[in-house]
Amino acid sequence: MRHSNSGRKLSRTPAHRKALLHNLAKALLIHGKIRTTEMKAKELRRVVEPLITLAKRNDLHSRRLAYRVLNDHALVKRLFDEIGPLFAGVPGGYTRVLKLAMPRKGDNAPMAIIELSRVVEKASDKPKAEEAKQEENAA
Repeated sequence: MRHSNSGRKLSRTPAHRKALLHNLAKALLIHGKIRTTEMKAKELRRVVEPLITLAKRNDLHSRRLAYRVLNDHALVKRLFDEIGPLFAGVPGGYTRVLKLAMPRKGDNAPMAIIELSRVVEKASDKPKAEEAKQEENAA
């Protein structure tokens, strides 16, 4: 019987499953949105949402716990400085899973998009948009 055994196995060994979910978490925090299978997306929520909760606490111990999962100082800094403040005052539901209509072509696996429910705006995109508006006004 499976008493107190939660989580999907995803046809992987525990070490492979842990590495997969940590890599997917890194990709989600870098890009804000990724396309993967529906089961992986649902499992990924269980990794990413506690990381964002840690980012809301914003203390040294939380940073060290997040580093254990992400293993990248720059990504931990981005999580705590950019992503965490977006969700201040939000009690949960930091990610959303959108099921795609078309399954994967090779094995017919149901696909989904997992994304952060609030968008991180990149600082490098704003000046380009402002420059384009200025050029339009000048013409």
